[in-house]
Amino acid sequence: MEESVDSGDAVNEEGLLATEAASEAEGEPEAEPVGVDREGEIDEEEVPPADTPPDPEAVVKKELEVLQEDLSRLQDQHLRLAADFENYRKRVSAELGSGWVRAQAELAGALLEGLDDLQRVSQFTTEDATLEALIEGVDLVERKFVKALTDAGLKAVDPTGEPFDPNTMEAMMRVPLEEEGQDETVHRVFQKGYLFKDQLIRPARVSVYKDED
Repeated sequence: MEESVDSGDAVNEEGLLATEAASEAEGEPEAEPVGVDREGEIDEEEVPPADTPPDPEAVVKKELEVLQEDLSRLQDQHLRLAADFENYRKRVSAELGSGWVRAQAELAGALLEGLDDLQRVSQFTTEDATLEALIEGVDLVERKFVKALTDAGLKAVDPTGEPFDPNTMEAMMRVPLEEEGQDETVHRVFQKGYLFKDQLIRPARVSVYKDED
């Protein structure tokens, strides 16, 4: 004969099971939020670290390296410029020197023709040349020399009758006035002066009228 189960016992058994489940639930710790401790503080492991301030010594060292690199670059530029200038100076000096030599050579070449004529005149004798031929030969030589020197930049200073200029003349003697208006004017040129491209190379030697009163 089957035994019947009392309905009251079933209820009690279900209540007991519910009570045990609640007790087990109360004994388990509650799940805590990630990144927050039990006191409500943020977990340090989850917070990104703050920016570390730069090391002053490292900053100064880096700046010093940059300055040293700039200084080295400027020194190299200075050395290159100095070398270029020295080469330029030598080149200009050489060109000026060679130019002066060429100018002297050109002048000497222009005088050679007159020198040839002068040598031919010097070989004349009384037997094969007349006085007129000698004078004509000397005059020809003079004209050739004057032309060559004039073309090179030579200019004669012949101030006869002009006011005396101490910058281009040298007074050798004083002469009494012969008429009014002659005071401090050139009476006679003993030796011509010469300018070479506006540079005085020899003053004219002259006598000068002077009022002695």
